[in-house]
Amino acid sequence: MREWLFFRFEEPDKGSENVDYVIEMLGIRKEFSGFVANDNITLQLKQGEIHALLGENGAGKSTLMNVLFGLYEPDGGEIRVRGQKEDIHSPNKANDLGIGMVHQHFMLVDKFTVAENIILGKEPNRFGVIEKKKAIQEIQEISDRYGLRVDPHAVVRDISIGMQQRVEILKTLYRGADILIFDEPTAVLTPQEIKELIQIMRALIKEGKSIILITHKLKEIMDVCDRVTVIRRGKGMGTVNVPETNPQELANMMVGREVVFTTEKKPATPGADVLEVKDLVVKEARGVESVRGLNLTVRAGEIVGIAGVDGNGQSELIQAISGLTKVAAGTIKLNGHYIENMKPRKITESGLGHIPEDRHKHGLVLEMSLGENIALQTYYKKPISKKGFLNHKAMYDFARELIEEYDVRASSEFVAAKALSGGNQQKAIIAREVSRDPDFLIAAQPTRGLDVGAIEFIHRRLIEQRDKGKAVLLMSFELDEIMNVSDRIAVIYEGKIVAIVKPEETTEQELGLLMAGSKAGTEAKTHE
Repeated sequence: MREWLFFRFEEPDKGSENVDYVIEMLGIRKEFSGFVANDNITLQLKQGEIHALLGENGAGKSTLMNVLFGLYEPDGGEIRVRGQKEDIHSPNKANDLGIGMVHQHFMLVDKFTVAENIILGKEPNRFGVIEKKKAIQEIQEISDRYGLRVDPHAVVRDISIGMQQRVEILKTLYRGADILIFDEPTAVLTPQEIKELIQIMRALIKEGKSIILITHKLKEIMDVCDRVTVIRRGKGMGTVNVPETNPQELANMMVGREVVFTTEKKPATPGADVLEVKDLVVKEARGVESVRGLNLTVRAGEIVGIAGVDGNGQSELIQAISGLTKVAAGTIKLNGHYIENMKPRKITESGLGHIPEDRHKHGLVLEMSLGENIALQTYYKKPISKKGFLNHKAMYDFARELIEEYDVRASSEFVAAKALSGGNQQKAIIAREVSRDPDFLIAAQPTRGLDVGAIEFIHRRLIEQRDKGKAVLLMSFELDEIMNVSDRIAVIYEGKIVAIVKPEETTEQELGLLMAGSKAGTEAKTHE
């Protein structure tokens, strides 16, 4: 038996009156139409700690926290808050108990200001008139106290994702929460925003708060957490002290097998040019050039990684290639044919597969079934379509095959896409795009928010496409992913490719300098 199976778990203190535990979830069970999402799970949060909740996509982490926050009622077990048994039947009850939750998908009103979002539902008033000035003053005080740095007057739709997350944190603090649940808080943040969030969490702990952190990122757990509870397929695997473990042990414990962090691959054997981008100019919504005279080539049988700080034109580049935004100048050739400003379907039919950066906006129709989503690119073709009519049996049979092949964890192919975890939604998109066998595959942030097992799986799939002679363009903000998977790395800075380097001939430090523009121009290395 492998060494990693032997953990010194902390024994859960069933029904403890110990005041050190501010939260005790004891033997929690939750079912959905016969599917057991939480099966007798125990989690105990100590006063003043950051406690990680770790598990694969769809393991039941968010379900467990939704039980604690009153969004779901448990089917078994009990919850104790500061030693007292509580029936948390609604989020209002959770708020009354000092429990706040920062959801993975923010619950903000875009057209409202920061202050209006924070006080919504708990507006201070005097004789029926909202005391807005008083609220803004209180928000500013809380913001300054925890280093959140938000502008109460800013409109939510005009601020960054990282800033929106701070607004969500402020909402919980404004309501008096001293127990905070963070659900995948770094999934949509840039590396700099992640560092800032970690500083905020540490500031909260210094002020006496307690935090439960749902995350897939093992490095974050090792950096910031005190203890970690691991669940696998709805069952509790135990709780360990972070100083007594390591990322490899946690990964193995979470997945139930040995996890390989570095994907093995043979050297690339590039062929003909599949994608040729020349002098490309793309403008953002305000008319400002976000891509400025960019040149890039991707060949058959290679993976080219795009490395760059968020906001340097990589998203606009991919949207232009896939037909989601207009090209202002320059050309894009796919398989020798010009495709700039063609309709997305025409570009897709020219040999493009696209795993989009935003899976909800561009990847899925959340209200539709999993089977329908998998058929989105091929529903008008045989065998799914016949004489203009959908063959539902063929559609769902095909979806069932891909669900099994790609380990998409869903109760069935008929379930709505919105019911799946983020990781399983991503697997469904990858299954759909790769199954069409495209000549050129764009993978934009393909592992965002995924667990280590799913990341390992997706990296293997990308390399399999390369080994079949396909061209792959990988865009990621994770430098270790770029270094691990790419054959060549194209560094983008201020809308231009400033260097092309080989991963075996560079370092993360050098890439970081290139991404910051420190070595752009004559000093940049280029390997074609």
